[in-house]
Amino acid sequence: MTEATASDTPDRQPRSIVAGSAGYQPRYIKDRLAKVVVLIGGIGVIAALLLIFVYLLSEVAPLFEGAEFKARKAFPVPSDGSTSLYVSAEEQGEVGMRVGASGELNFFDLHSGVAREAVHLPIGDLQIKQVVDVAPERALLAAGLSDGSVLMFQQEYKVTYPNDKRLITPGILFPKGETPLAFMPQAPMHLAVRENDDSLMLVGSDPAGDVSLKAFEVTTSLMGDSSVTESPMQTFTPPVKPDLLLLEPGMHWLYVIDKAAGKIAFYRLNGSEVPQLVDVSEAGAAIVDAHYLAGGISIVSAQSDGRVSQWFPARRQGGKDDGKSYLAHIRDFELKDGAKPTVIGSEPRRRGFAVGDDQGHVSLFYATSGRLIHEEKMLEAPVRALAFNPRAQLLLALGDDGKLVASDVRNEHPEVSLRALWGKVWYESYDEPNLLWQSSSASADFEPKFSMAPLALGTLKGAFYAMIFAIPIAVLGAIFTANFMSPEMRQVVKPAVEVLAALPSVILGFLAGLWLAPFVESNLPGMFLALLLLPLSIPTFGYLWMRAPRAVRLRVPMGWEAALLMPVIAFVVWLCFLLAKPMEALLFGGNMQAWMDHTLGIGYDQRNALVVGIAMGVAVIPVIFSIAEDAIFSVPKHLSLGSLALGATPWQTLIGVVMPTASPGIFSAVMIGLGRAVGETMIVLMATGNTAVTNFSMFSGMRTLAANVAVEMPESEVGSTHFRLLFLSGLVLFLFTFFFNTVAEVVRTRLRRKYSSL
Repeated sequence: MTEATASDTPDRQPRSIVAGSAGYQPRYIKDRLAKVVVLIGGIGVIAALLLIFVYLLSEVAPLFEGAEFKARKAFPVPSDGSTSLYVSAEEQGEVGMRVGASGELNFFDLHSGVAREAVHLPIGDLQIKQVVDVAPERALLAAGLSDGSVLMFQQEYKVTYPNDKRLITPGILFPKGETPLAFMPQAPMHLAVRENDDSLMLVGSDPAGDVSLKAFEVTTSLMGDSSVTESPMQTFTPPVKPDLLLLEPGMHWLYVIDKAAGKIAFYRLNGSEVPQLVDVSEAGAAIVDAHYLAGGISIVSAQSDGRVSQWFPARRQGGKDDGKSYLAHIRDFELKDGAKPTVIGSEPRRRGFAVGDDQGHVSLFYATSGRLIHEEKMLEAPVRALAFNPRAQLLLALGDDGKLVASDVRNEHPEVSLRALWGKVWYESYDEPNLLWQSSSASADFEPKFSMAPLALGTLKGAFYAMIFAIPIAVLGAIFTANFMSPEMRQVVKPAVEVLAALPSVILGFLAGLWLAPFVESNLPGMFLALLLLPLSIPTFGYLWMRAPRAVRLRVPMGWEAALLMPVIAFVVWLCFLLAKPMEALLFGGNMQAWMDHTLGIGYDQRNALVVGIAMGVAVIPVIFSIAEDAIFSVPKHLSLGSLALGATPWQTLIGVVMPTASPGIFSAVMIGLGRAVGETMIVLMATGNTAVTNFSMFSGMRTLAANVAVEMPESEVGSTHFRLLFLSGLVLFLFTFFFNTVAEVVRTRLRRKYSSL
């Protein structure tokens, strides 16, 4: 027996070890596999976030790149020996045109400089004194002749494809006929011509310093017959020497510029009446050249001291001259290295312009963003003329030595600068600088407004009002549910609130926009009364409940007191809206919105931040409530029981023990809710006026970054400035989220370290 037992013992021991090892091995493999899967998942999440960040950055980075010039071969302009008065390039950047004082038009290849065709205008022995743009979008020009008449002609470029190769054939049209229009008795010293629909206006100055104005109007009858009505000549003497005339395309404003004195006389044109002098402004130095920008609202003037200034009409704000028009000096641009400007050329479709100087340099600016985009030395002689082709992809620079250089220009996003994105900009037709977002318009002359500030402010505004509504309800509800509610009731309340988180935000936005917004508008006093009385009614009811007879209180099981609040809340809400109409009639004359507008100066929009705060708060409450309640409920029971055993009251235990211990989780819940509010799209999109405004009024609408992306991305052109700015909105949201999460993690770690000893 002994030997058998002894011999059996070693046999059983290895079997036990083998069996234990066999059971340990699968658990070890599963544990290692879980660690690998979690590690791969974590790395994948981090990699995905980094890839998103890199992709957003790659789409946004081109916004801040400068322009790129690629100069072609310099060559002398083909001519008949007369002075070159005007140069231009057709849309494809292959054929250029030069107008000489003799009336000869020379077309030439912009790559080689080889002459292609020469056309002589039908002016006989007359000389051309000046050539001006009439309608740049139609390549329509006007030539002031030596006898005081004006000839209008239009460039034409026919494109054909013989043998599948593009061929551009230049030509000239005469939309007003080949006979010059009689204007002044002598050659105008300076000329300005504009055509708009069926109207034509000529403005010229004479050596005596007078300015003459003549208008033509074409009237077409129902039978198709047309007649030309010529208005009488108007002559007036401006307070400045008329060295340069600029006529607005709509023929409502006239600029008379004294170059030597640096003064600008600004006139309003009133049809057949004598032009009305509105303002006389000083540029501060002699004016070398001035030019209209695209859109026909702003002019830019180049001064002899190296400054370039932008001007446009505005209205005065406040004072005795409130509402009166004046010529506003908007912004200045500086040339590099103290160069002296000689000429200005503007882009046909954007607010960009080029300035040539006496050293042969050309500086490219953009008016709205206030940027110097690029500076390039293009000529060895002073620059005499600058011209963009219609696409602004080619810039011609003509020097005093008769040489011309054509440069291919790559300038995709000149509208963007840090000041234009985040600072106040004085936009055309506005009376003061503003923060505006308006990316498109029905007008071809529209000036894009790309300020991100109102969108960022709208994002913070929506999140602010949502969190004001959500945090007290969610956090206090979590405290009550975790500490004072019975387990049975908690098992009903917590899942019910969490189910609310699964409600699609588009449904909440739909209800907020179509039901809640009109309801709040028609019951505004009731809403404010409810927001005031509900927070007071709950503690009041609690106080009265504690003062109730003990026999009554014992009838309600402990932890079920919240059920008694439901009819109380319903009654208070019903009472608030019942009293709303009589109170509105008594205190606000029957219309609270009109009273706020007239008395407080606060406007009211139906879809506003108050509606968004309520709707978005409903979406955020389940997130904050669930996480905060779990954090409070997970506080170890021995901490609270120990506090109670030492004589602390339940409220003292809650404030001194439970809340500090759960504070990292509560703070994380609030920050996660804030992240949800910042990134919310559909509720904001459907429950606000979606207008980019810059105020924190709860009664006005807003537009958030996320909503702006959702609205405008489908209609943006891929690769355009608008398209990339929408990606910048996404990048800003990404950085917002990163910032909030980083702050949350830092604070949560410090709170956990501080209260870990409890």
